[in-house]
Amino acid sequence: MHSLKYCKKINKDSSAIPAQTYSFTAMVFFYALFWTCLLIIFYTYLGYGMVIGLVNGVNRLFKRAVRQVSYAPAVTLVVSAFNEEDFIEQKIQNTLLLEYDPSLFRLIFITDGSTDRTPELVKRHPNIQLLHEYERRGKVAAMNRAMAFVETPIVIFSDANTLLNPQAIKLIASHYQDPRVGGVAGEKKIVTSGKGGAANAGEGLYWQYESWMKKMDSELLSVVGAAGELFSLRTGLFESLPENTLIEDFVLSLRICLKGYVIRYEPSAYASETSSASIQEEQKRKIRICAGGFQAMTMLRRLLNPIGHPLLTFQYISHRVLRWTACPLALLFLLIANIIIVLGASPGYFYYVSILVQALFYVLALIGWAFANRNIRVKSLYIPYYFLFMNASVYFGFVRFVKKNQSVLWEKAERQKIVKIP
Repeated sequence: MHSLKYCKKINKDSSAIPAQTYSFTAMVFFYALFWTCLLIIFYTYLGYGMVIGLVNGVNRLFKRAVRQVSYAPAVTLVVSAFNEEDFIEQKIQNTLLLEYDPSLFRLIFITDGSTDRTPELVKRHPNIQLLHEYERRGKVAAMNRAMAFVETPIVIFSDANTLLNPQAIKLIASHYQDPRVGGVAGEKKIVTSGKGGAANAGEGLYWQYESWMKKMDSELLSVVGAAGELFSLRTGLFESLPENTLIEDFVLSLRICLKGYVIRYEPSAYASETSSASIQEEQKRKIRICAGGFQAMTMLRRLLNPIGHPLLTFQYISHRVLRWTACPLALLFLLIANIIIVLGASPGYFYYVSILVQALFYVLALIGWAFANRNIRVKSLYIPYYFLFMNASVYFGFVRFVKKNQSVLWEKAERQKIVKIP
């Protein structure tokens, strides 16, 4: 009887040994996965900004940039418009009031594919050169076509649904006194009606953060991708892009950087537009941009090689590539690894706190999602919801990129209705 008990004990212990060995190996892996994912998320959204902020702070101690705002080369403003009859007259009046020497300032409006009264309304203004074709081939095709009519050394692009501040052209043009500058990115401002929904607040918060990052990037070396709402470049550096390019402003600006130039950021030159009318409208826009991000990474694969431009590659990977690839995956695997660690043997209190924080974050995000679908404003839920929303859009964008079913033709997003953008 004693022997039988002893044999049972041996068998029980021996069967446990392989499981314990496997468990230890697995737990080491999941601990490593947890910390790797946490570091990726922290670095992408906070650490990178802290690093370049510190470097810029040190650099300011040794150099002071001086720029003459009076520098004023000849410029052409190109406005792309598609079926904007409800807003185009306000855009035209805003454009005519921009503070720049008229003898140095040309205006081109391109309305290809518009089926409403947009071309007719533009045609009423003789000091604006109208370009119009009946066929609609997308914004990139329109830009490529418009550039054949640009004769000035500087060209500035602006969307038809945005309004510029009066000094915008003057401030952008002044950067070109520096021969290293190949392009200048303006600021995008989201204007709220004071009673907009979650899309309104979320988009505004995101652009405040993104504007600060652009300022830091520009000070370190160069903006990593410009926003098409207000973007300029040296005309001689423009290169026609394939008509299926989804985020042409991003690709074009970084190709200029690959030629040895930098893109400066001018926060005092801004394009104002209203936010998306609903979270569904904002989702369409975000998914398209994310699909374009994967396309852009293939078109800009040279930038993944640091040889020849190490600092630019560092900025590109830190600010863009990690957001479009590693971060959304890291968020998922961080949660999985944390759950397994907590279910394992005697994890530290930190891991219990971590999973509780993640659970709370996702619960708040889901509540925010429910409110957003009803267009209800709850400020405390903007950050968790919009953060999750942006990262989820990456997955949807990747599917569209792989399936190649993202059209180059913009599905025009409905915007908040405001009588006049200041």
